[in-house]
Amino acid sequence: MPKFVIERNMPGVGNLSAGELKGAALKSCSVLKELGSDIQWLHSYVTGDKIYCVYIAPSEVLIKEHAEKAGFPADSVSEIKTIIDPTTSE
Repeated sequence: MPKFVIERNMPGVGNLSAGELKGAALKSCSVLKELGSDIQWLHSYVTGDKIYCVYIAPSEVLIKEHAEKAGFPADSVSEIKTIIDPTTSE
């Protein structure tokens, strides 16, 4: 199943409290449950003004549907073609 990285522009998101981030995660998970098992949230990276999320889903359309229902921006959705790391050089 394809893996995607979603870029969410959210000014000031890095200043949210643990409770606020928990609330966002709860909202995301409730929408995921509603959408069914075809879409899965793996993890997210929170920076000062953006969140980068990694999801597994059959299509970009389902990723965007999740974002719309959850009320989160999905400014860029890109399919991950491969992953490299330092061991790639070996």
